[in-house]
Amino acid sequence: MATMTAAQKRAEAKTQYNAFLAACPSQQLLARVSGKWVTLVLSALGSGPDCTGEPRPMRYSELARVLAGISPKMLSQTLKSLERDGLISRTAMPTVPVTVSYELTGLGLSLHQTVRQIKLWSEAHRDEVTENQARFDGAG
Repeated sequence: MATMTAAQKRAEAKTQYNAFLAACPSQQLLARVSGKWVTLVLSALGSGPDCTGEPRPMRYSELARVLAGISPKMLSQTLKSLERDGLISRTAMPTVPVTVSYELTGLGLSLHQTVRQIKLWSEAHRDEVTENQARFDGAG
């Protein structure tokens, strides 16, 4: 039996990821990227404030306006966690006051289409789901 380097062991473990298993590290990532605010921040950064354009950098205040209902604390925490995960980058410009913008990285762009489709699906099917919930609740 040949010995394996650490990189080879990681590569082999990666082929065995299965998010259905509780101990799988990909399950934690799935939970992280499927959160409400993560999904909406990635959608906004990937499509601009009107959610129809091309990915572009956005300032904190612009994101706060687009994401109605998000608290400043939650927006800051979400941006920090996305930056930590490598999904967005933060750029500070030396102005007075400092201007900070956020934009999707290559990794974030690879996830953007998926989360944007979830957002669009939820907007398109909200009435249908509401009708089903009312029918279900009435039958109980």
